Amino acid sequence: MVSYPLEHQKGRFFTLFWSIFNVGSCVGSLIVLANSINERKNVNVPDSTYIVFVVLTFLGSVIGLFVADAKKVVRSDGSRVILMKNPSWKSELVGLWTTLHSEPSVLLLFPMFWSSNWFISYQTNSVNSAYFNTRTKALNTFLYYIAHILGACFIITLDLNYFRRTIRARGMLVILFALTMIIHGGGYVFQKQYTRPPGGVKPSINTDWTDSNYGGPMFLYFSYGFYDVVWQGAVYWYIGTISNSGRKSANYVGFYKGIQSAGAGVMWAWDSTHPAYMAEFASNWGLLAGSVICAAPMIWLKIKDHVDVEEDLVGTDEKLEDVKPVDTEMRERVA
Repeated sequence: MVSYPLEHQKGRFFTLFWSIFNVGSCVGSLIVLANSINERKNVNVPDSTYIVFVVLTFLGSVIGLFVADAKKVVRSDGSRVILMKNPSWKSELVGLWTTLHSEPSVLLLFPMFWSSNWFISYQTNSVNSAYFNTRTKALNTFLYYIAHILGACFIITLDLNYFRRTIRARGMLVILFALTMIIHGGGYVFQKQYTRPPGGVKPSINTDWTDSNYGGPMFLYFSYGFYDVVWQGAVYWYIGTISNSGRKSANYVGFYKGIQSAGAGVMWAWDSTHPAYMAEFASNWGLLAGSVICAAPMIWLKIKDHVDVEEDLVGTDEKLEDVKPVDTEMRERVA
């Protein structure tokens, strides 16, 4: 998504990957829905659901063995992905430091990394699980991942060349801030309607999709799903604007996923202490809005319309002739 595509294809590659990725999530949620279609109470799903998931996961891991080696990947213009020819544990550790030292402004994206999965615990446990019955939770999960696919399709607009890349980057940040305020404004109104009972017991609301009050909460949960993937897509695209190098991009994405998982882990741990739902919601809204503001200087001042290949080669053992387009006709055709 980040280093394989050309600069004008990064939104498209995210859209393709994330859409396929969430087709699997849709299938999984449909399996749960099929197994609980007649269950109007709030109960656990049967063991058969987990058995199917284990089988599908195993099949996916087998298919992954056939993914092409990165060094064999040739882009549509004939260029190759910048990698380390002879990586070692020492070169990789040095590479992490070099990546941050060469572009310290990326630290301003770290709050976005941290908050990018912070809200998952709240959305799944404090909204979907707490407010709806079993079969409706399954339906909501399916709709949530449909929203993911739609959100992924929205990210492809970042490839439109009607505006320079710097303008698109800034515009995306403004959109993110607007979505943060609008969707969480609606979420605040919704969250005032119920709270966590003493002792961490789930509230006995059990809203069903046949209830007259289902539409609003369902649309809010759908909006949370759309917002989730727009956030993820924007972060990946921003990382892709910093560098086209597979080496540097791997380090940036490594920081992203590591910090993201740390943030999610902290939130899940906090949720296990049974805080008030409104406290969890407030932490989501505050972190997301604040991290957009933190990222603004980097997005406004550091993102460029183009990154030269010579700049991407710094810190690797590749040479220009190793990665430059070798097919002049192909390069001219792409241009």
